[in-house]
Amino acid sequence: MAGTSPAMTKEPMAEPFSFHLKKTDGAARRGAFTTPHGIVQTPAFMPVGTQGTVKGLYPEAVAETGAEILLGNTYHLMLRPGPERVAALGGLHTFMNWSKPILTDSGGFQVMSLAGLRKLTEQAVTFRSHLDGTMFELSPERSIEIQALLGADISMQLDECLKLPATRDEIQRAMALSLRWAERSRRAFEARHAPGYALFGIVQGGDDIPLRQESARELTDIGFEGYAIGGLAVGEPQDVMLKVVEETTPSLPADRPRYLMGVGTPHDILEAVKRGVDMFDCVMPTRNGRHGTAFTRFGSINLANARHANDPRPLDAESPHAAARTYSRAYLHHLTKANEILGQVLLSTINIAYYQALMAGMRTAIEEGRFAEFYAATMTGWAQGDIPAL
Repeated sequence: MAGTSPAMTKEPMAEPFSFHLKKTDGAARRGAFTTPHGIVQTPAFMPVGTQGTVKGLYPEAVAETGAEILLGNTYHLMLRPGPERVAALGGLHTFMNWSKPILTDSGGFQVMSLAGLRKLTEQAVTFRSHLDGTMFELSPERSIEIQALLGADISMQLDECLKLPATRDEIQRAMALSLRWAERSRRAFEARHAPGYALFGIVQGGDDIPLRQESARELTDIGFEGYAIGGLAVGEPQDVMLKVVEETTPSLPADRPRYLMGVGTPHDILEAVKRGVDMFDCVMPTRNGRHGTAFTRFGSINLANARHANDPRPLDAESPHAAARTYSRAYLHHLTKANEILGQVLLSTINIAYYQALMAGMRTAIEEGRFAEFYAATMTGWAQGDIPAL
């Protein structure tokens, strides 16, 4: 198979990528998709392994939270250690000791954020590495090649992501370029002959609903194994993001997974599942954990707050995750104030476990036809918050 990565040639071929929509409850969807490295239940949250690692956590610890798929970052892995090196070492799964599925982004978001370091043309984007100033060129074809070298189960098309607000003319220009790059990404992906692997298209269009719907229709005509909604969580208010999601998902094929990129808070995810989204990723669980914030069914808890200093209670005595049940708030407060690495590790793990528990709860609720009740109970729990220690 000419052009196929070493990682792909070593893997036994699984059945073709497929998505099974098992149940709907309103617009909320319960499903599963099959990849060469396993099955992923949806709705699903993907912890972010930017540089081949979920920061501070063993892969085994991430798996123990219930995570079934990780996200790898094409831009960062392209710069260091380089996709050819990863491929020569057996692919990203082997390199980072993660046997379950991996989705890689295209590198577009990071490149587009380097406004002062890049030049955009129809052919590609050229940019200087933020590490050492080395020049790189990233085209749709090169992005697909890099993701294949990494051995990603799911690859993403290269697109142009704009920060909002932006003018309609600028949004339309970027959306049209992203569609042309989608066609090139699709051709490059098909040329690699990788049965079982998947490529997702990315809907763009900013906060302009007609442009979003046009993008979704055009991408559907090209044909992808799944569809992502990109270009959100880039500064727009939550109500704008949710309106775009609500108006875009009906334009996407019902028999393919839907992925809302870079989102978000537990509240964002709950609202997006309510509107028909299946997949999510965000750095928030680990980033906030490193800064002393825990996500729980009581809402977020800032462990740096002095009121936790003498609190012997765990974060959540009923959590399915052991660390949330066994470490006291007083100890987590101490670790946070002392800037101890263990505190960052524990809170990052607890947060990912909470996200996974939230997804599992939504999956069960949709299966049982009670998503509205689950939604209301979850919102009430967050609104009421936790009860301070007496």
